[in-house]
Amino acid sequence: MPLTRDQITVRAAKELRDGYIVNLGIGMPTLVANHIPAGMDVWLQSENGLLGIGPFPTEAEVDPDLINAGKQTVTARTGASYFSSADSFAMIRGGHIDMCILGAMQVSERGDIANWMIPGKMVKGMGGAMDLVAGVKKVVVTMEHNSKDGAAKFVRECNLPLTGRRCVHMLITDLAVFEFDEKRGGGGRFVLTEVAPGVTVDEVKARTEAGFDVAERVAVVGA
Repeated sequence: MPLTRDQITVRAAKELRDGYIVNLGIGMPTLVANHIPAGMDVWLQSENGLLGIGPFPTEAEVDPDLINAGKQTVTARTGASYFSSADSFAMIRGGHIDMCILGAMQVSERGDIANWMIPGKMVKGMGGAMDLVAGVKKVVVTMEHNSKDGAAKFVRECNLPLTGRRCVHMLITDLAVFEFDEKRGGGGRFVLTEVAPGVTVDEVKARTEAGFDVAERVAVVGA
């Protein structure tokens, strides 16, 4: 059975480590803030100038002046700090962010990502994704495996405008988990390491355009 958006972000949260500074992209990745493992000290950063984002607020906690880069209301943990967007992007471009978790419209088998626009649709700007994929130490992508019309989103070549090339380290979809191994295939290959409960490797292959390897032992997400 495919993973829900909540289950995808629970799996993504398992990549967090104590002391990490992490940027969460707009959309599904923001749910990771609700799944940080108990006892783990993680600092969430937002491009609009906040380090120390907490869980999403209850109705009583909502502060309309406290928002993330996606204009969602958030909370701030004890010790949080506020600063300008210039300082925020200096953190990103300077390599001071340990990990980012982003959504995507397409990921290619080489680790390219397209997540900022669909040609012909109006967008307000590219946001911080291009800086994040270039400056962050580890890039994790969370997305549905296929689009609403069934088309593959994990593809051989992205046909949407690229956000970055060869930058995705891990891909987590509603069907499976893939980790990029730079030592494989003369430039790197994604390796299927986990599948959703009830999903088979053959089903993942049938619904994927990209080429990938399969680990010797494929685990079940959440098992």
